[in-house]
Amino acid sequence: MAKITKILLKLSGEAFCGEKGETFPRKSCHPILRQVEHLLRRDIAVSIVVGGGNVYRGRECAFSADTGDRIGMVATILNGLALREFCGELSMPCLLQSSYPIPTVGPIDPLAAQKAIGNGEVVIFCGGTGLPHFSTDTAAALRAIDMGVDLLLKASSIDGVYEENPDVNPNAKKLEHISYGDAIAGNFSFMDSEALCLCKRNGLRCVLFAMKQPGALVDIIDGKNVGTTIGAD
Repeated sequence: MAKITKILLKLSGEAFCGEKGETFPRKSCHPILRQVEHLLRRDIAVSIVVGGGNVYRGRECAFSADTGDRIGMVATILNGLALREFCGELSMPCLLQSSYPIPTVGPIDPLAAQKAIGNGEVVIFCGGTGLPHFSTDTAAALRAIDMGVDLLLKASSIDGVYEENPDVNPNAKKLEHISYGDAIAGNFSFMDSEALCLCKRNGLRCVLFAMKQPGALVDIIDGKNVGTTIGAD
């Protein structure tokens, strides 16, 4: 495996869900940021795309798809602002950019983002794609391509891709590797098809892993068998 020097982490809204119902709990975000800090010390550039499901899930509410998605994009900005604050608490320099216009946050600017990670900063992207009808998975794939990363890491509530739903079949087999072609054809729900197609077309490898598994992010970079790798056919 080629050396990994640049990654993008897709952090779902679940990362911002606390055990007691807090919307932005430090206990949930600090552990994974500590791992990010460890990677920065190893000169691995890190970008993060945040979801917003802890604040609002547009498709589950009684709004039009357009309005629901726009509210969801604003929810990711709230998480981006919170994550920037948490980075500051850990003395971790970062740059926040948003696809969805907001006066107090800079717009998406790949050149500025590249300069920031070159200076050892974390770049946080929020606002989804800036357009309705696309998920934050698709935003993560787009930003990963923009940044020219070696690996897209999706931190999720599950620890990988399974042949069957493990909630239905406790003996379901977890897959160590799945091709993008099989993932698209199999209609798996771990990532939407638009994001999968973007990754496939650009040869971008992805790993799905459980964000609450201690040390998982660093273990993946170290080549350990964690989660499920989605890659070439």
